[in-house]
Amino acid sequence: MSSPPRIALALGGGSARGLAHIPILEVFDELGVKPVAIAGTSIGAIIGGLYAAGLSASDIRTFAEELLSRRSEVFRRLAMSYGGLPSLWSVRRPNVVDGVTLFELLMPPQLRCDFSTLKIPFSAVAVDYYAMEEVVIEHGPVIPAIAASSALPTILKPVAIAGRILVDGGFTNPTPWDVVQERADITVAVDVTGQTDLGATDTMPNTIDAWIGCTQILFHAITREKMRKRAPDLFIRPAVGTYGTMDFTKIREIMGAAGPAKDELKRGLERLLG
Repeated sequence: MSSPPRIALALGGGSARGLAHIPILEVFDELGVKPVAIAGTSIGAIIGGLYAAGLSASDIRTFAEELLSRRSEVFRRLAMSYGGLPSLWSVRRPNVVDGVTLFELLMPPQLRCDFSTLKIPFSAVAVDYYAMEEVVIEHGPVIPAIAASSALPTILKPVAIAGRILVDGGFTNPTPWDVVQERADITVAVDVTGQTDLGATDTMPNTIDAWIGCTQILFHAITREKMRKRAPDLFIRPAVGTYGTMDFTKIREIMGAAGPAKDELKRGLERLLG
């Protein structure tokens, strides 16, 4: 009797739009399918790391809804951890947050671990700022790795790991299916930068949305070129482009908008798994 196909999963970057990854993970739980490897960039690294640490999609949904549905909840949890606040940001640079400290204070305890103890092999993608090259992190503490992968300049501080200064992995590999493509028979890639057919609009973005939105344009361009070279077996792009990149409090709406993509993935996996 032949073994079932091995499935690798890549979760991309897209700020708040990346909350759409959660319904995607529910498909794996509903089908009883466990990925043999997960790669994540930025928010894809955060959610992929939680899943690799052993949290179910339902667990992640509950955690994220409790944390993000009300803006005040984040501040309440930070206030409860007063001892960590001095290292969260500097008076000289109050708009730039230390991501390692932030995640240490907010993430579930399961994520405060080493890569070697994860339930599923996991890769976090970041960029070496000075070498201008991709860095795939697969060893050491998990929280600094996901903080590095998520370190979008002007919002989160770069992270120093193994002598390298690392920033958001989306600048080289926004949806990193190529990192795990050789480890499985089927590769699923989830792009959460949003659809590109929204039509014309005269809404003027604010400064933060314009900056982060331009990174999404870059992410789209990189992904488009990667698709021409070697596409994953299933490429899923949830229709979350109407949501702002900082719309974290709209978590339920974003996850709801991912419903058709969830159904698309379920049909695709059922077809490929026979």
